[in-house]
Amino acid sequence: MNSPERIDLPGAGLRLAADAAGPEDGPPVLLLHGGGQSRRSWGRALEALAEAGARAVAADLRGHGDSDWAPDATQYRPEHFAADVVRAVEAVSERSGGRPVLVVGASMGGVAAMVAAPQLHDRLTGLVLVDVVANIRMDGARRVLDFMKSAPDGFATLEEAADAVAAYLPHRPRPSDHEGLKRNLRQRPDGRWVWHWDPRLVTEDALDRVEDVHNGQLDDSAAAIRVPTLLVRGLLSDIVDEDGVAHLKGLVPQLEVVDIADAAHTAATDDNDAFVTAVLEFTGRVAAGVR
Repeated sequence: MNSPERIDLPGAGLRLAADAAGPEDGPPVLLLHGGGQSRRSWGRALEALAEAGARAVAADLRGHGDSDWAPDATQYRPEHFAADVVRAVEAVSERSGGRPVLVVGASMGGVAAMVAAPQLHDRLTGLVLVDVVANIRMDGARRVLDFMKSAPDGFATLEEAADAVAAYLPHRPRPSDHEGLKRNLRQRPDGRWVWHWDPRLVTEDALDRVEDVHNGQLDDSAAAIRVPTLLVRGLLSDIVDEDGVAHLKGLVPQLEVVDIADAAHTAATDDNDAFVTAVLEFTGRVAAGVR
């Protein structure tokens, strides 16, 4: 595959950086990463979708990667991310001749997609949620936020950053090459490596805000989803449990679930091959109108 095309998408008053790949007349797919990640966090999913004939677009959410940061810390709530998703989906659809878009959202990107979905009507062809449901486990959310807060001044070396990631993701084999870490890190002029997102994302009340959202606020949005919907869950996840899956099935009767045995909350990269297979199979059926 040729290198992805670097494009910009409109958000709600700010610019979202994105990579696009695949034929311009292919069915459009928009990939939305999780909190603290970037558009380059999908492994080979962008490439695989493009090779399968889709017009695949991976975007940086606001405050992440190369996208604009919000004007202040109060504008990192689900409704702000969702407003960006609405604009981005509309733009991707328009770039594809008005074709509806399949949205793939991981964790925070999935929450934004759930909130945005009822506003998109015929702009959506389907929805893939990656290890996120309407009522997540708060102990898992606390662990994620604790990790995001753990190195406010970054790391002296990539090796030091790799140590932090290995401690956070003990189930994942530690890579011998740290170059991949550069997808989510940037180097400051003083040489230190810091995460490629706005530190204001993890304010002191961040956990309270997450708990508010997942304590019934998402139910109405989820219940209004009418398109084919797939949940890809990591069985080692400390975010999504059986109660969460059952709750989401009650809200979204058309929900399908694919479990990835050796994956945790970062399911898309823990077993990228299994994730890509699940998404491609679902994408093919949605594109063909088969449930």
